Amino acid sequence: MTEATQKLSDAGVSLWLDDLSRERLETGNLQELVETRNVVGVTTNPTIFAQALSRGDRYDAQMRRLAEEGRDVEESVFAVTTDDVREACDVLAPIYRQTRGQDGRVSIEVDPRLAVKGEETAEMARRLHRTVDRENVMIKIPATEEGLEPIAATLAEGISVNVTLIFSLERYRAVINAYLTGLERALEQGRDLSKIHSVASFFVSRVDSEVDARLEQIGTEQALALKGRAGLANARLAYQVFQEAFSSERWKLLAEAGAVVQRPLWASTGTKDPAYPDTMYVDGLVAPDTVNTLPEKTLEAAADHAEVTGDTITGTYDDSERVLNELEQLGISYQEVVEKLEREGVDKFVASWEELLETVTANLHD
Repeated sequence: MTEATQKLSDAGVSLWLDDLSRERLETGNLQELVETRNVVGVTTNPTIFAQALSRGDRYDAQMRRLAEEGRDVEESVFAVTTDDVREACDVLAPIYRQTRGQDGRVSIEVDPRLAVKGEETAEMARRLHRTVDRENVMIKIPATEEGLEPIAATLAEGISVNVTLIFSLERYRAVINAYLTGLERALEQGRDLSKIHSVASFFVSRVDSEVDARLEQIGTEQALALKGRAGLANARLAYQVFQEAFSSERWKLLAEAGAVVQRPLWASTGTKDPAYPDTMYVDGLVAPDTVNTLPEKTLEAAADHAEVTGDTITGTYDDSERVLNELEQLGISYQEVVEKLEREGVDKFVASWEELLETVTANLHD
């Protein structure tokens, strides 16, 4: 293990790799990252799978077989992605056992075209869980307003969920409510709450990208001084929400029944602006009971030179509030920013899914 990644783990940050490919699995690279970079989980998305399929020839034999079987593109995508996720689950199974289900997780996303279709989202979540057939799989469901009920319903069935695409504090509170509602329903059904896990994926760098563009348009010294501060401020205030929610009386009743907290997961943690330190969203978001999901480039940067000085979130809440208030005073509406980012996030997920379908279509017809 590197000193920096070990320090992150010791500080209570679980490092999950935001990438997966058959090459990574077959060469043993994922296992190597577990052993040398403190990686204890994996997240995937359609873009990641599209990139994996477009590189090399490791999917060719399966694609030929699927084509011979007459499988259509949707069935083929489902087969390929669930196979990779199942294998990654097996690689991480020892960590899953060691951490009693907290880590050793692999996330796979429902079809993002269903983001505004509640019951269809819940049905696909069940199908993904059934097909991967591993306890340590997590089903990713976007935190749209329409996604809240399927999140609760999926959890109530005992299926662990990675709630993705969270930008606002208000929506994050609704996500926590969905988690608690799901656990309460599961308890009523007599399920073992200790087996149901969830993370809430709060997006970071995209907030800075959107806010920074608006600050540059304003162009004043005061505005430019706020660049690169909104993403961390928003995420840190999310951690405050987490602390408050999981010390409530409602939570304590569930905890007594064996429930485990839904950890905040920092997503979109690769810096988009080259002017910013490449570990900015790692060093600045260290606190107990958190997950940071990192693209490999950011993981390697963190392993090489992350400056881990302990908790960098607790105690920052007043300053974080001040950042968001100053943005409002400059005419940058928090509500407008987060609503735009959620809309664009869903659109990007759908575009990525369509890219994946196109990639698989090309492979099936080769």
